[in-house]
Amino acid sequence: MNIAAKPPLTIRLCGPRGFCAGVDRAIQIVVLALKSYGAPVYVRHEIVHNRYVVEGLEAKGAVFVEELDEIPEEHREQPVVFSAHGVPKSVPEDASARNLFYLDATCPLVSKVHKQAMRHNRLGRHVVLIGHAGHPEVIGTMGQLPEGSVSLIETVEDADAYEPADPDNLGFVTQTTLSVDDTAGVIARLQERFPNLTAPAADSICYATTNRQEVVKQAAPGCDLFIIVGAPNSSNSKRLVEVALRAGAKKSLLVQRASELDWDEIGPISTLGLSAGASAPEVIVNEIIEAFRARFEAKVELAETVQENEHFLVNRELRNIELTHEDMAWVNG
Repeated sequence: MNIAAKPPLTIRLCGPRGFCAGVDRAIQIVVLALKSYGAPVYVRHEIVHNRYVVEGLEAKGAVFVEELDEIPEEHREQPVVFSAHGVPKSVPEDASARNLFYLDATCPLVSKVHKQAMRHNRLGRHVVLIGHAGHPEVIGTMGQLPEGSVSLIETVEDADAYEPADPDNLGFVTQTTLSVDDTAGVIARLQERFPNLTAPAADSICYATTNRQEVVKQAAPGCDLFIIVGAPNSSNSKRLVEVALRAGAKKSLLVQRASELDWDEIGPISTLGLSAGASAPEVIVNEIIEAFRARFEAKVELAETVQENEHFLVNRELRNIELTHEDMAWVNG
């Protein structure tokens, strides 16, 4: 019996992709806390927006809670970790009031945005935050300042409708995980309406967001399908889907695991683009590639723009704990 040959497929694998330094640091903090203090280690909110990561840490002894009052009295001496997205000032204040030992895993680039917003406020400017309502990072940034001192702008239409009390005394910051192109349009409209709008001292959109978007733009033209590995509540992953479509991919999908792939929907393709959001583990990227190799004669080509060498130190309390390759193999492969 003749076995039909697999159809050929070129996979354009984007680099950089997947974990950024801030996500890597946040996951390391939970892993090291478990090694140092033992289970349970509590984590307020998802440490990063990825179900595989959350479930993997739960299997190691992490317990995820939405609020600090969910931590049982008998575990008050165990560490609680704040997520990479950052938290309002009220959260560490609440932790201190409860005598909780906390480890802050806020991405240093998110912390930079907090400082930029506080600087605007200290200099008497009303802060305009460009971001998505309800996103944990936006909640955390707005929570650095007194109520009423930050206005959230999501779209160009919001920028058109915005009527500040003092149009000549405004400063803006942005959520770190936005689309560079979309944000540029909002900023341009605000600057057009408010010429004295003060920019932050440095760009708020993080290097990893920019790098992942740029390589997807380069790889997307000519792709029959572009798959982004990431979670539906991951802002930077959803932006990558949009970037791929705008840059020329015929179709783009957000996928959490290979099991979600609908082969009937995918149909016959010859060129596949593949990248991953900043909170998506490399093991799932490999899982997706193997799923396509099972059905296609797949050739992987690396589409790379820059190499990322950033590394953020973990909390001082954890720096003497050894982190081995085996400790992180469940996400890094």
